[in-house]
Amino acid sequence: MKKNGFSLVEVMIILVVVILLAVIAIPYLTASRKSSEITAKEVLRKLSIAAENYAASHSGVYPASVVELTEFIASAGSYCANSNGAATVSGEYSYACTLGLGGYTFSASPVTAGSGGSITYTVTTGGVFNPSLQ
Repeated sequence: MKKNGFSLVEVMIILVVVILLAVIAIPYLTASRKSSEITAKEVLRKLSIAAENYAASHSGVYPASVVELTEFIASAGSYCANSNGAATVSGEYSYACTLGLGGYTFSASPVTAGSGGSITYTVTTGGVFNPSLQ
């Protein structure tokens, strides 16, 4: 006699294999996202420190261009397309820099929400750090 379909044992084996694969994959995906978020925060912190150092050495006037900011952080051009807030993608985050004589705003937003990160970070004049969920 020929039976069609799967036995309970076969279904249980498939279920165990799927669960094992999920247990292996989920921590990797979470660690990758956390790594991207940590990198984004670190980049913004460095840009903010560079802008504050520029202001400290220029009588309280903040950098108005990316070229001026590169005096204190050589990699500024890698994260700031220009001083008008145009986005630059680096890794899993898109960075935007708005610079002016009176202050600055640096932001990092995930390129693909969820997989590369889920938090948008913003740093404003004085090093004020503001994370917000996407």
